[in-house]
Amino acid sequence: MKNKIELLAPAGNLIKLKVAIEYGATAIYIGGNKYGLRAKSKNFTEEEFIEGIEYAHSRDVKVFVTSNIFANNRDFKGMKEYFKSLYKMGVDGLIIGDPGVFSVARDAVPDMEIHISTQANVTNVFGVKFWASQGAKRVILARELSIKEVKEIKDEVKDDVEIEIFIHGALCMAHSGRCLLSNYMINRDANKGVCANVCRWEYNVVEKNRPNEYMPVVEDETGTFIYNSKDLCTIQHIPELMESGIESFKIEGRRKSEYYVGSVVKIYKEAIEDYLESKELYESKKEYYVDEIRKTSHRDFTTGFLVGRPKSNSHVYDGNSYIRNYDFCAMVLDYDEETKLATIEQRYKFVVGDELEHFTSSRGFTKLIIEEMFDEEGNKVDTAPHPKQILKIRTNIPMKKYDFLRNEVNCVKQLS
Repeated sequence: MKNKIELLAPAGNLIKLKVAIEYGATAIYIGGNKYGLRAKSKNFTEEEFIEGIEYAHSRDVKVFVTSNIFANNRDFKGMKEYFKSLYKMGVDGLIIGDPGVFSVARDAVPDMEIHISTQANVTNVFGVKFWASQGAKRVILARELSIKEVKEIKDEVKDDVEIEIFIHGALCMAHSGRCLLSNYMINRDANKGVCANVCRWEYNVVEKNRPNEYMPVVEDETGTFIYNSKDLCTIQHIPELMESGIESFKIEGRRKSEYYVGSVVKIYKEAIEDYLESKELYESKKEYYVDEIRKTSHRDFTTGFLVGRPKSNSHVYDGNSYIRNYDFCAMVLDYDEETKLATIEQRYKFVVGDELEHFTSSRGFTKLIIEEMFDEEGNKVDTAPHPKQILKIRTNIPMKKYDFLRNEVNCVKQLS
């Protein structure tokens, strides 16, 4: 077993990149304005690329860029120049799924690492060896493999090629995310980065000649969600994952909030470090890890295929909304030791008198009551109703940039 594991975090923008690093990520994957599968994300401008790469590298964190669309002929215009510009900025590697894009990148930036995307559907050792023979540094395996199969592949390829798998985040009802549903239904191609998430919509079965008569297949009062997957969560299987020998654990979620990114990274980082200290320590904290993971916005959890093929429809999420046990109320921007005033950016409404939790990268959480709050002009206010409103709160609890304030809203459910 290797003691050093890469914890690879998503970053949909520059702030999320910094948050992910603050909370313990050892590598980041981001997207530019071209060739990635999250075209609806804000993504990174050239200036943000440069700032983000400098920020990451100064903290010994690598930055990989997604270029994993399935390309048509028209998509190759300007591709070489784009890859060369990323290389000059200091990007550490490209994530690619299309053989044509791979060949262009190999020619344009021969010294840059190329990682084979999960979109390439690599499910066996021969596929891994093929991509390694072409010059790939790493293969991100298909999500349909078990930990046992992953370990078999790694044992065979040894150090010839790195192996990465997804350990947490949203799943698709499609083989490694290669889905045509969005394209077929509303002409938005998931394989070009503009997925409409139609798999999360509500569906009913209707007989052709009876358009208003729905077949009795409703699972609950809101409908039947036959394409809608639960979210992947493997926090309870860190020992097996660590012992597989792979190099990188990947978290999905470039379109998720800063709080989601920071929280999930922090808990997986803590679980990995606890396991490396002792298996007993890790086992003693399992319930805590699960409780903390559930404090992020999520669907019900599944382990996907990693610990065995899902039974029947056990991986289907029978709802169309997220579970939110905690509201992400604010992100800390600054703290003044003299005045005891924390500058925060509001994300969800709260009022004076509310008891919130202060969540930080360096420890657990501390409860505080909002006793005094001011707007940007220094006026006292009783409520924070406006999204991204800048406020100051007085507190004796020391805070730092990228800490979070959250508020419990209902009971935490047990892990499925």
